[in-house]
Amino acid sequence: MLSMFKSIPTHMDYKGQKLAEQIFQGIILVSAVIGFIYGLFIQQFGWTVYIMLAGFSVSCLLTLPPWPMYRKNPLSWQPAVPETSGENRDKPQENQSQKKKKHK
Repeated sequence: MLSMFKSIPTHMDYKGQKLAEQIFQGIILVSAVIGFIYGLFIQQFGWTVYIMLAGFSVSCLLTLPPWPMYRKNPLSWQPAVPETSGENRDKPQENQSQKKKKHK
């Protein structure tokens, strides 16, 4: 059962994050305007809040899960550099430590 949860993709690419943010803000803005106008028309502030909460719920449902529309532009990662012997990694570079900066 644990392997079933590990197979669910949990990432978004950068363009997908931008799209999700735009959708989220658009839905919130539209629901705020509709809620304000409807609440003003019927003189009930509670309906404004309900409509805003409904818009928030819909926007969360559409933007929080990593839907496939948010994963269309994956990043191309550079290949991994093979590890060399530990001698170079542990020894500090002598050239850089011996250089002295001159201030003018």
